[in-house]
Amino acid sequence: MVLKQFTKASSGSVPISPANDASSLRDRAIALSQTIVRAKDYAALTKPRVMSLVVFTAVVGLVLAPGQVTPAIGIATIICIAIGAGAAGALNMWYDADIDALMTRTTARPIPSGRVSPKEALGFGLLTSATSVLGLGSATNLEAAGLLAFTIFFYVVVYTAWLKRSTPQSIVIGGAAGAAAPVISWIAATGRLGLEPLLLFLIVFFWTPPHFWALSLNRSSDYRRAGIPVLPVVSGKDETTSQILIYTVLLLPVSLLPWLFGCAGIAYAAVTLASGTAMLLLALRLWRQDVARREAANRLFAFSICYVVLLFGTLLLERIILT
Repeated sequence: MVLKQFTKASSGSVPISPANDASSLRDRAIALSQTIVRAKDYAALTKPRVMSLVVFTAVVGLVLAPGQVTPAIGIATIICIAIGAGAAGALNMWYDADIDALMTRTTARPIPSGRVSPKEALGFGLLTSATSVLGLGSATNLEAAGLLAFTIFFYVVVYTAWLKRSTPQSIVIGGAAGAAAPVISWIAATGRLGLEPLLLFLIVFFWTPPHFWALSLNRSSDYRRAGIPVLPVVSGKDETTSQILIYTVLLLPVSLLPWLFGCAGIAYAAVTLASGTAMLLLALRLWRQDVARREAANRLFAFSICYVVLLFGTLLLERIILT
């Protein structure tokens, strides 16, 4: 008995009390919660809603590409394009942190709210940019990687740092960056450029101005306060609605090009005519409205998202069903 007591006393073990155990679990829970919040803040830097549209159009470009793409290469291509789009979003938020802090729509973003420092956002954006380009080059080809690198550069340097703060036509020119995803995925699959991805590029390119201007109409006070020369601020709402109508009129025949060139079937043509007519009517209503212009702009903006999803979704379904 004495020996057992001596052994217990000399072992040096200290029993863990329930209080210490509860404290340890609480600390772990707090640490995990902070990690999750931190991850969400970094995810917000990537502009997930914009990224989702980029990824969707990239998937369509990849599926439409001729030849066989292995699942591994296809998945790697989409992941790299998604990372590249997120990297461009993060670098955009890093550069625009000063004006984001002035606008109601963006003041809660990670950098102006203080949840992520500018240095952290810059490092994250540069690291993910390099990862996406090197990853795509390793998985597919240098042409696709080079176009992805140029697209990130164009969005961050040409659009964000230069055009956005200098001209009301920034979204027209800068829209090329958002329209490039199906071209990148097509080249990743084939190693060359083709007619089909260029037509998809044109659709997104002509779609972007009415989509963005419908949003900016109701946010003009925000942009004015931040000193950003968007079209409603520089030229007024009447001119903006006229430009929206012009681009929407042009968008309808441009959207029919895949069918006219034999790249899409009759289902795509029917969906394009129906949705294009609906979007045109909404743009016409916005152009005519005075009192209810805010509501009309919101409806056009919401439908414009459905429009591009309907068109690209129909292309995707046609290819899956017919192959």
